[in-house]
Amino acid sequence: MKKIISFIAIFALIFTFFLTTTTFAASLDTLNVESNKTIVRPGEEVNLTINFGEALGAYTFDIAYDNNIFDFVSVDGGTSNNTGDKVRVTFYDTTGGTNPRQNMSIVFKAKDGITTSNPTELTVTGEGLANADASVTYDDITTPIVKNITVEPEYQPYVLNLEYTGDIIFGEEKDMKLSYSSTMGRYYEHARLIATATTPEGASVKLTGVNAGEQAEQDIILSGWGDPQGYKIGGKDVLQTLNVKALFTDAGDYTITLKLIDRDNGDGVIAEKQFSFTAKEHEQEITPPAEEPPKAPETNNDQTTNNGQTTNNVQKPSTLPKTGDNIYIPMAVVLIGLTGFAVYYNKKKTK
Repeated sequence: MKKIISFIAIFALIFTFFLTTTTFAASLDTLNVESNKTIVRPGEEVNLTINFGEALGAYTFDIAYDNNIFDFVSVDGGTSNNTGDKVRVTFYDTTGGTNPRQNMSIVFKAKDGITTSNPTELTVTGEGLANADASVTYDDITTPIVKNITVEPEYQPYVLNLEYTGDIIFGEEKDMKLSYSSTMGRYYEHARLIATATTPEGASVKLTGVNAGEQAEQDIILSGWGDPQGYKIGGKDVLQTLNVKALFTDAGDYTITLKLIDRDNGDGVIAEKQFSFTAKEHEQEITPPAEEPPKAPETNNDQTTNNGQTTNNVQKPSTLPKTGDNIYIPMAVVLIGLTGFAVYYNKKKTK
């Protein structure tokens, strides 16, 4: 009986010793992972920070990444080992618990030359986690903590254009160039070009192009352009140009609205622009008045000799000469005669 009691006492002492000297395991529920960006441009860096919520004197974290999208740059808070698609960061406080850490961070850089949207993940797992004096160890983090990042270029809007030269005459086809462009266009798997129009009452307009695949004309206003299911667009320096013909049936003001739509997003509008046109009547040609023939140079009849040559110099009189009889002369003679006769008659009568 005494042996049994002694054995129980020794076992209790050993159990008590282990309870006072063995570290405790716990779950590090305070750990949190943050990134300073959710969208990263080509050539830009993203910083991933792991906040512990507790002071840790030892840890090992594995951060996995897509090496087709990112390059590893640096780490703060441990010794790094880059295996190509995963960086292992290890830390141990060699001061015996006087210099623990509250967090660690790692920097990745998005590769240059990326022209598409690349949703990707940075994942974190951990092991060997202990508090500052190693009295408490924490459970391994086996379920990855995921941070979603998108690496994509800074997309520029699509620009629609409809150009022509000269006047628009109703009833006559007008050559135009239709285009859409972007220096860095977002990618769409099923984009499509459509058009709508407003016209004067009773008038209509066509905007037709030749479908190279079918060698047939398509009225963009009536049925849109290309495959009804759409076509792929996007990338650097996008430029699509289409030669079209416009036909306005009547004189007046028209508008044509071009739209680039995304068939995969309920025909959501990618780009839109309105163009105004005025169709004119034919201008009537006006015949200019006939020019007067040049006048002949004036000459005179005076002959002069110049170095043995005779020329006619005709001088115009300053006043025109009078022609015909002067009626005042005979009237004066008659008046004088009558006056003399009257004088003679009066003298004779007085005698």
